[in-house]
Amino acid sequence: MPTLVAGIDSSTQSCKVVIRDAHTGELVRTGSAKHPEGTEVAPAAWWAALIDAIAAAGGLADVAAASVGGQQHGMVALDAQGEVIRDALLWNDTRSADAAAELIAEYGGGTEGAAAWTAMTGSVPVASLTVTKLRWLVDAEPENAARLAAVALPHDWLTWKLSGSTELADLATDRSDASGTGYFDTAAGSYRYDLLARALRISEDAAREIILPRVCGPREQVGTGDPARGWEHLLLGPGAGDNAAAALGLGMSTGDVALSIGTSGVVSAVSPEPIQDPSGMVTGFADATGEFLPLAVTLNGSRVLDGAAKMLGVDHAGLADLALAAQPGANGLTLVPYLEGERTPNLPYATGSFIGLTLASMNPQDVARAAVEGLLCGLADGLEAMTSQGVPVESITLIGGAARSAAVQQIAPAILGREVSVPAPGEYVADGAARQAAWVLSGAPNPPAWSTVETQTITATPTPEVRQAYAARRGLIAQKH
Repeated sequence: MPTLVAGIDSSTQSCKVVIRDAHTGELVRTGSAKHPEGTEVAPAAWWAALIDAIAAAGGLADVAAASVGGQQHGMVALDAQGEVIRDALLWNDTRSADAAAELIAEYGGGTEGAAAWTAMTGSVPVASLTVTKLRWLVDAEPENAARLAAVALPHDWLTWKLSGSTELADLATDRSDASGTGYFDTAAGSYRYDLLARALRISEDAAREIILPRVCGPREQVGTGDPARGWEHLLLGPGAGDNAAAALGLGMSTGDVALSIGTSGVVSAVSPEPIQDPSGMVTGFADATGEFLPLAVTLNGSRVLDGAAKMLGVDHAGLADLALAAQPGANGLTLVPYLEGERTPNLPYATGSFIGLTLASMNPQDVARAAVEGLLCGLADGLEAMTSQGVPVESITLIGGAARSAAVQQIAPAILGREVSVPAPGEYVADGAARQAAWVLSGAPNPPAWSTVETQTITATPTPEVRQAYAARRGLIAQKH
């Protein structure tokens, strides 16, 4: 009988569980369950979905180890009894945008404040980061802030729930997820309690009384499963943030870049050195192996295509057909897709705009093309921000739900000016978590060398004029906000 491991992906939209052979990586079985929509979600809903997904995957009775990859930044506020104080604010909840601006202003504001935060944590505060959500909590809900005894992230909390522990001291995490909080020094690998104190408007001594998850090594066992559920045999890995888990699932190394188009759009790259970008375009996160994972993130990912398809009355395949029937540049039509505000650039209150609409472009084909090009131009901006920070780019892999679109696949290399690799559809976050679980189980110096990803390479004639038009029109949106 093979030794089995479980990888869990608790994303914004759903929970996925993969069960794989620990030695070969062969997929044995899977399960999934939906999450509720919204930017504010009760963590209990994640736990219920995880239990359902585990059941759908055939349970954990024959599984030796498990790890959780989870959506980053979400604020799980816990009281002294370990109870959730309020619904979690997710990464894409922008109500803390003013709090982010305040935190930057408190360190000098503008370029000075951004540079200070970058030096301290590797990232400039934006509404996505947990530190800004804590400041919002203090100002908007002081009665809830007064009850705060511990702060966890979604994956930390789910790992804790899998263990069955009710002791806050047993909360555990890894560098990759901790690096997205805004109160963790990514380069030094330690929490900044002075920044936690700043966010909560309390003294540093008081901040040190707040329990933060213990930051564990990438192959460290953090506990065992809940005996009450018959999981005492299950070793638990430290888990990871979703982007770091996906990088591990894809086997990324220095020079590899992933463009992930899910609810958000993410450009991630493995780097041997920490990245500090005072502009805030690139966040200096850690990866799941001991290196670093700089990210450029857009708030608007696959839902740009969802919205365009709904507007045109077609499904996603129909949208792709329409987009590919149009010429590059969509007859001069540009969609700046800041539909729910934007993070790259940091415009939390922006809205989207079609610019350049004429009688010639007022047709379904050009509207569809503009939607795909606008989505990809936003990601190209993120890639350009990465290269400007010296991040090496040797290969680009396109992943995520929207990467299955034929239009996205064929237009991406034209917009990016580089060939792209498109792996077969898979659950790369869950796969990375499973690979980590196998690593924890083996105790080896390096993660197992699974060969589970098959890719195709796609090329296209570059269309720099499309990006140039987008850049000019994107600037118009920025000037308004």
